[in-house]
Amino acid sequence: MTKCFPGLALFVACASAGAAAAQPTEVTDQPMTLNAAQLFDFGDRARDTGDFDTAEKAYRALAGDPDRVLRSEARFRLAMMLADKQRKYREAAVLLRQILDEEPKAGRVRLELARMRAMMGDIGAAERELRAAQAAGLPRDVEQLVRFYANALSSRKPFGGSLEFALAPDSNINRATRSDTLGTVIGDFTLDEDAKARSGVGASLRGQTYLRMGIERDTDLLVRLSGRGDFYRASQFDDYALSLQLGPQYTSGSDRISISAGPAWRWYGRDPFSFTIGARADWQHPMGRRTQLRVEGGISHIDNRRNDLQDGESYMLSAAIDRAFTARSGGGLQIQAGREDARDPGYATTLGGANLYAFRELGRTTAVLSLGYSHLEADGRLFLYPRRRVEDRFTASLAGTFRSLRVASFAPFARIYWERNASTIELYDFKRISAEFGITSAF
Repeated sequence: MTKCFPGLALFVACASAGAAAAQPTEVTDQPMTLNAAQLFDFGDRARDTGDFDTAEKAYRALAGDPDRVLRSEARFRLAMMLADKQRKYREAAVLLRQILDEEPKAGRVRLELARMRAMMGDIGAAERELRAAQAAGLPRDVEQLVRFYANALSSRKPFGGSLEFALAPDSNINRATRSDTLGTVIGDFTLDEDAKARSGVGASLRGQTYLRMGIERDTDLLVRLSGRGDFYRASQFDDYALSLQLGPQYTSGSDRISISAGPAWRWYGRDPFSFTIGARADWQHPMGRRTQLRVEGGISHIDNRRNDLQDGESYMLSAAIDRAFTARSGGGLQIQAGREDARDPGYATTLGGANLYAFRELGRTTAVLSLGYSHLEADGRLFLYPRRRVEDRFTASLAGTFRSLRVASFAPFARIYWERNASTIELYDFKRISAEFGITSAF
């Protein structure tokens, strides 16, 4: 059987001798047997004449071949047809990811995956794929293609979204103390059961949708609606929020600047908890081929619907560096600072912290490890408590996405999370271990 690998850009030249074998044959009543080269040619001719259904059947037949080179070639040709002829970017991305699971150093495949992610509107993921491609090493002539893709990320899908659903067992669903009493300046109070740590299993839902409208050549108007929620059998612990952000997104060379503003609502126990209105700005700048810098800042006004003494302004500033170590691994560091003013100095706080993460692709599984630390201090002491609020918060999480069990563009994931908040006020001092088992969009 003649084997050919011309389309998959591992940048290996392929002899075209197999194509000559695919000549028209006399029609008979006997089943026709095609070798791999002939079936590739048959699929290509169907694709070029617009018979995409027939072409897809041919490519998918070859995609199941036990020979890795043949099935990778078939997946690549099918992905390019789905993307460039039918605009099925998500289906194309699934196929490209399957190739990379077996060939992580396939530079052209990763570049095309970056293009698919960009066309789907996930620019951050597209940029990560470009950094990974360069970390793997590319031929000199392909560097021009990388620059072309990096500069073309402004050509993006006008509408899209994502959804994640999980079952979430949690040792402390209300992030509360395990103490039976609360020390105050007038003595110890016995805490109600709902004010103490409660365990449970809930449903976690995360989702977003966006609309992008072109204003000028390098400027888009981006409208984004996001929601998240944790729901339990004991509905008094339900916690969910909804936000709407809109604003311009500018592209200047390889830099991107986004400015947005809008409201956000939060409910706790199915009752309104807070209303926030604010604005934020985000600047992304590549630092070499493998590294990207991101700086983000924001300001907002918080109206706490439960306690007017907590109303005030909130300020946030963060800087993060993301780097691709190899084609299958990377990581990043984020440093952040925040300030929340309030009518009562006891509720006004200043916060600083850092988060570190690393990821590694292990076959068809992506593993992500995250570690975090933050320190918080209140301006003053609340009247009821003997000490001013000071906290040290530690977090750690380990997550895995299992693409080998993928269904369409969704894949199962598992995540375990640990949190320790050490506070001078018993009410805020807690430990928590939680997990999530669910499905998420693979792209």
